[in-house]
Amino acid sequence: MKNILVVLTFFFSINLISQTSVAMQNNSIHQFKVQSLSGGEIDFSNFKGKKILIVNTASKCGYTPQYEGLENLYNEHKDKLVIVGFPANNFGAQEPGSNDEISTFCEQNYGVTFPMAAKVSVKGQDMAPIFEWLTSKAENGVMDVDVKWNFTKFLLDENGQLITSFESKIKPKDGEILAVLER
Repeated sequence: MKNILVVLTFFFSINLISQTSVAMQNNSIHQFKVQSLSGGEIDFSNFKGKKILIVNTASKCGYTPQYEGLENLYNEHKDKLVIVGFPANNFGAQEPGSNDEISTFCEQNYGVTFPMAAKVSVKGQDMAPIFEWLTSKAENGVMDVDVKWNFTKFLLDENGQLITSFESKIKPKDGEILAVLER
């Protein structure tokens, strides 16, 4: 009888660990794949072990010069950080261009080499699934975030868990961001 109880306890424990693992995977950005600006795919599971900074971007915004800071931050911390830009036209129609036009703009004006996703919606009825996850505590398990403008930033840990978000006015190399990167 004791042996049966031990075996049942063992199988119950394995099942619980398996369910917890699946639940943790669903609370990870690593579950997402998105189209890249160049037409390929960005698979977030490839970024396991690195922090990820996700930024909704726009080419005709007062915050657009932050591309330069993002590129510098990316180059200085490539060994432990990936930045992924998500062009979006949700605020003031400040990203009206096509994916090709956005790509050319980023390369020519700011020398962007960090991954850029294809243009998405970061708010509203047509919000991209990755932004639904980023902005909903029910999905990310950490916090609700309201994307109020272009260049809102989301920082995730090495396990793909949301750590925090930063409003548009917080520049890429601001002490608030650097402090969290150094953790």
